[in-house]
Amino acid sequence: MSVQAWTFVMVGISFALYIGVAIWSRASSTGEFYIAGAGVPPVVNGMATAADWMSAASFISMAGLISFMGRDGSVYLMGWTGGYVLLALLLAPYLRKFGKYTVPDFVGDRYYSRTARIVAVICAIFVSFTYVAGQMRGVGIVFSRFLNVDITLGVMIGMGIVFFYAVLGGMKGITYTQVAQYCVLIFAYLVPAIFISLLMTGNIIPQLGFGGELADGSGEFLLDKLNGLSQELGFDAYTDGRKATIDVFFITAALMLGTAGLPHVIVRFYTVPRVSAARSSAGWALLFIAILYTTAPAVAAFARTNLLNTVSDTEYTEVPGWFKNWETTGLIKFDDKNGDGNIQYRGAHSQVENELTIDRDIMVLANPEIAKLPNWVVGLVAAGGLAAALSTAAGLLLVISTSIAHDLLKRELVQDISEKGELIAARIAAGIAVCIAGYFGIDPPGFVGQVVAFAFGLAAASFFPAIIMGIFWKRMNNVGAISGMIVGISFTAGYIIFFKFINPEMNVPAHWLFGISPEGIGTLGMVLNFLVSVPVSLLTAPPPPDVQELVDNIRSPQEAGPPHELSV
Repeated sequence: MSVQAWTFVMVGISFALYIGVAIWSRASSTGEFYIAGAGVPPVVNGMATAADWMSAASFISMAGLISFMGRDGSVYLMGWTGGYVLLALLLAPYLRKFGKYTVPDFVGDRYYSRTARIVAVICAIFVSFTYVAGQMRGVGIVFSRFLNVDITLGVMIGMGIVFFYAVLGGMKGITYTQVAQYCVLIFAYLVPAIFISLLMTGNIIPQLGFGGELADGSGEFLLDKLNGLSQELGFDAYTDGRKATIDVFFITAALMLGTAGLPHVIVRFYTVPRVSAARSSAGWALLFIAILYTTAPAVAAFARTNLLNTVSDTEYTEVPGWFKNWETTGLIKFDDKNGDGNIQYRGAHSQVENELTIDRDIMVLANPEIAKLPNWVVGLVAAGGLAAALSTAAGLLLVISTSIAHDLLKRELVQDISEKGELIAARIAAGIAVCIAGYFGIDPPGFVGQVVAFAFGLAAASFFPAIIMGIFWKRMNNVGAISGMIVGISFTAGYIIFFKFINPEMNVPAHWLFGISPEGIGTLGMVLNFLVSVPVSLLTAPPPPDVQELVDNIRSPQEAGPPHELSV
């Protein structure tokens, strides 16, 4: 069968599975809609958390960014994995013991303030919409290539699927759907990686093939071959770093600390019955996440090597079919500047002008085709990319709907609303959020990985200080938390908007503040948050005694009560 036929089969089977699970596990109460009734087993929750965590940025974009950035791409590996450990150790158990549905719920009660809750709701919505834009972009890329539709139509198809199982099933439906999506995405990621590792290095384990010798009998190591190819074509050596150390540090820190403040990941730890189960599910999730994250550098190196060998100095009339297929999507562009009919793919250090533009987000998806793997593997990768994007998109949309229906409507505006009314409001909010997310997916502010990095920076600048000090510093009060969140997210968002939208031509190191890129500025925003919130808290009245007692209780080793005691 053709690639398109296999894609229809793989995507059709996986979508039928997701919809079937959503119908089977649909939510019938606010407790099931928001936190799946707090009855999800740790292993299941760990797998669902991994799917929620490994978005289109992890599946589609991360290896693509590493393949073009080389060693500098390690900021994504270090930031996202390190951030998850930080979240699991420092935040998840304490937030679960607090017993609230959402981050704004925690902020509102811990800081005894309606204003704090509303500011947290605004931050959660802002962060989630930024993040979900990257997921919808990933959906559009997959559909545009493998189903031969326009990216806009691809995004709209994805919107329909997400709307169905996120709005119908709530957290309960999303949780069990994400378990299925994890199985699909990890299988889709590993199968081509293993195939290509065998072909290129003779090693069945991609992580070992990444540092191994090529199977062509030359005795040359893969990374040495890739360094040589890169330098011959005018690129920097693949294993050399080009980013300034300060920017590497700030991007890594923003991704780590942003992880700890991402609302859609934190809420997953409310779906288990007890605090000990939250810790256990965090460990399971880290194991499931590591399977993909340790494979990504190998996938990046395989893809880059095959790409350079395939397209450099090739006559345009003789390019393989995968090149033409991706060219129709507009994600590969060849501009024959010298009119000789050959593709000159060159880096900045070459004397020859570059004629090829490649979107980084296609590398993982195109990798099986470049390596000439069977068509069913190509279709499987398409299904995996969709699983990664849709699983995270659903979690983010639930955060948005919960923030509006529970934190804003139920807790602030219409406090006497019935449970049925709140559930209807949550579903309406999710539907509207799907439409807005689709718009951002059609017209995103950057590559999938970049957009997600912006979301992490915004989360680090707004939520991380409020959450960490809310747990570990009793003196932190509402005035300090509100002031810090406003300053942190305003500065970070303003910096990103200035360089990405207002003056994109100035988005170069020479114009960045202290040499910090928009992807890393969230770390500085977080520092400003701390610098504002701590002195403001010390200069204003301390929290009431009952709030200080609440903080002591959060950190005590006793287990939380049974699931039905979770506050609604």
